[in-house]
Amino acid sequence: MSEPSSQPSGHSAGRQNGQASGPVIDRSERSGSIGLLVLLALILVGAAGAIAFMSREQAEPYVLGMLGLLAVVGVFCLFAGAIGLLRFSGQARANPLAQAFLDTTDIGTVITDASGRIIYANGSYADLTGSLEPGEVRSVERVFASDPDAADAIFRLSQAARSGMRAQEEVRLPYPIGQSEGAPRWYRIRVRPLDVDEESGKRVCTVWLVADITRDRVEQESSFQELQRVINFLDHAPAGFFSADGMGRIVYLNATLADWLGHDLAQFEAGALQLCDIVRGDGAELIHSIAGQPGDVKSETIDLDLVTRQGRTVPVRLLHRVPFGADGKAGESRTLVLNRSPGEEAQEALRAAEVRFARFFNNTPIAIASVDRDGKVVRSNAPFLRLLGKPEGGEEDKRMLVDFVAGNGREMLSAALAAAAEGRSEIHPMDIELAQDGERSATFYISAVEDGDADGEAAIVYALETTKQRALEMQFAQSQKMQAIGHLAGGVAHDFNNVLTAIIGFSDLLLANHRPTDPSFQDIMNIKQNANRAAGLVRQLLAFSRRQTLRPKELALNDVMADLSILLDRLLGEKVELKVVHGRDLWPIMADQNQLEQVVVNLAVNARDAMPEGGRLTIRTSNIDAEKSRAMEDTRGMPDGEYVLIEVVDTGSGIPADIMEKIFDPFFSTKEVGKGTGLGLSTVYGIIKQTGGYIYPSSVVGEGTTFRIFLPRHVSEEKEAPKEVAAETPMTDLTGSATILLVEDEEAVRAFAARALASRGYKVHEAGSGAEALQVMEETDGAVDLVVSDVVMPELDGPSLLRELRKTRPDLKIIFISGYAEGAFEKNLPENEKFSFLPKPFSLKELATAVKEALSAE
Repeated sequence: MSEPSSQPSGHSAGRQNGQASGPVIDRSERSGSIGLLVLLALILVGAAGAIAFMSREQAEPYVLGMLGLLAVVGVFCLFAGAIGLLRFSGQARANPLAQAFLDTTDIGTVITDASGRIIYANGSYADLTGSLEPGEVRSVERVFASDPDAADAIFRLSQAARSGMRAQEEVRLPYPIGQSEGAPRWYRIRVRPLDVDEESGKRVCTVWLVADITRDRVEQESSFQELQRVINFLDHAPAGFFSADGMGRIVYLNATLADWLGHDLAQFEAGALQLCDIVRGDGAELIHSIAGQPGDVKSETIDLDLVTRQGRTVPVRLLHRVPFGADGKAGESRTLVLNRSPGEEAQEALRAAEVRFARFFNNTPIAIASVDRDGKVVRSNAPFLRLLGKPEGGEEDKRMLVDFVAGNGREMLSAALAAAAEGRSEIHPMDIELAQDGERSATFYISAVEDGDADGEAAIVYALETTKQRALEMQFAQSQKMQAIGHLAGGVAHDFNNVLTAIIGFSDLLLANHRPTDPSFQDIMNIKQNANRAAGLVRQLLAFSRRQTLRPKELALNDVMADLSILLDRLLGEKVELKVVHGRDLWPIMADQNQLEQVVVNLAVNARDAMPEGGRLTIRTSNIDAEKSRAMEDTRGMPDGEYVLIEVVDTGSGIPADIMEKIFDPFFSTKEVGKGTGLGLSTVYGIIKQTGGYIYPSSVVGEGTTFRIFLPRHVSEEKEAPKEVAAETPMTDLTGSATILLVEDEEAVRAFAARALASRGYKVHEAGSGAEALQVMEETDGAVDLVVSDVVMPELDGPSLLRELRKTRPDLKIIFISGYAEGAFEKNLPENEKFSFLPKPFSLKELATAVKEALSAE
């Protein structure tokens, strides 16, 4: 390929040493209008023609008036020019240095106005486009759009220019601009907006910059060819080479090493291959274990085995060099690989390696053993015996590996050992229960040994205990399941609250228009009562999903339990004995008293149902300090700290293990149909979690069940004693005349609330979204006394609407209504924001009361 010339085109031959013949086009100082001049001339000619048809006496006042007007305009222009109010085209340019820079720059520069007309073009642009006269200068779109290779790029640049955005493109033309022959050339074209303040007004222009970058492209191509030669030398070196990043991903592999490992270099992708894919066993950890200080460069010699794509072993020596960045993290390594096939190492070096291996083998924390083709353990290290113990019924010299695991894992382990005996390299890890204790488990990794020694070793077995890991995985899975069910329950409850609000609200409107003696009055009351029952179920769903409204306050738990014991006595009946044991000096807690009482009542009712023939229910309270919480068992997931413990213990039938995992699921119940909703324990779970506590059940079938509830200790802050407030009296007058803006996306809820407020004398403006609410505020000039707004809405939610309203009405009162808890959205509001909250579903009276209280508040 012939190298394209990097010299400018022939049109620029006359420009040397940065000298330029000046701009080809410069209309930047011409601010006049030929149209206005023609219009003025026509007016004067018309006036002269009109006067010509008048008599001398009639025309004389008009002639004198015109002469006087022209004289005044002339004198005004003279004074305006003297003080600089008017500028004349003969004035010098304001900034000759900037003008000289544009005229002499090597980058072709064109400035166009909003209509695309060229108002400035420098000489370099004329040279690039082959323009000899100012009349030949064309815009960038016209210069490049004729070439199909550049049309798309010019279209994108034009679109960016019309949108007032910056853009850049590079185009390749087969010939220089304006020529039909020559070498290919590269051009870089940039566009950007330019706002010019011309004293009286703003003028929007567009700047086009065109540069010939052919020389840069030629240099890049030469550098690329040199790089290809270097890579070719490295690829065919007599030693292997690879580079890996700090995460162990291989980013480069030379052809020699790829050939050793059986990989196709043409299909190799940087980062797709890991060190663990080419290094046998845990050898990759030796490479990852190299550490250094920020800025260090560490070099290590490592002897290990690589594994080919077919599973064969290649003994190698790595000359490994890795730099460390300023943050102390390992960068991309440079690793030379020397093939050390059998017969190339001295016997003395092999013996030394055996000594080192024996030392590492016996001191590693990993359980390691070798087995023969029959699965018998040939040798093992101390961690192996410590983890697996002695086999069941096996003799010391005939220890079979399968004897160390439980019966259900022996078949899986036997199959893996058989695969290793056949020389297979891809054997997946297995998580198997150990024989000594059914609750303990370990993960077994089996690696085949192709060349067994005199002892007949066929495989190496590594074992890692996973007992704690499995327990954490089960706990995490349960937590994820509960969280997913909670999100579903909360979403369903929120939608049901909207429906129930409409049912209860319209029932109230109907009841207001019917007397108790009307035939339909009782039917409407039944509708409302059943809607209230449904609202109770929804509240339980919200409790489980932790989205209900809580009113926490500092509580003395012993006092709460003492008051509650009277109610529990009646609930439990005569067959069940209640015993309440109060802890001494119990710490205070922060909780919603009503919800906490519901927790204890639900647990007590479940205990009563588990003791149909009678029994004993014990409720104990005590303090748990950080040391005790750290030592307690079966409290996984609970951080160490100070808690108040509530234990609810019954002597009932107990809960089977297969049911224990489901007791907190909503709608799960072991009771007969119609005797329970299945929401009792799910409500308990949600309330405890929303309060910041933890609950752990334990049970023995036939002996009873224990629920342990841990609530965080509350450390009260010293505050001023609250002022005595007079007892509040219920409001009797719920009417008013204020103007209320009602914002609700649910049409049924909005219709009920609007009618309810209007029936109480309020003027109501309705809006179906936050955006509509802002429009209503503009139409009413902000003449609104109170905003009643839903929280969850499309486009603009309640908190976002409040922030917008505060910009113009910082003192505007607002009531949020929502099917979720107040805390679910309170964090999205500005700090110390004042608002009222009305949870859904609500009745007509509750809505009217909330509005009256909000308007009466200071």
